[in-house]
Amino acid sequence: MAEIGNLRRVKKQRVAAEREAEAQRNRVLHGRTKGEKLRDRLEAERAAREADGARLEPPEG
Repeated sequence: MAEIGNLRRVKKQRVAAEREAEAQRNRVLHGRTKGEKLRDRLEAERAAREADGARLEPPEG
């Protein structure tokens, strides 16, 4: 004999499982570690400093 349950609860559990599966796929596709984010930020800051150091000042006169 089938187990009697609340259909609304079953539907909510199924939707939650589908959302979790999609979230897991997105984490794999788009996720970056904290170290990767830090490395990218430091590289961007270094590039900005180098660009500012190579900037020529307009001549005074």
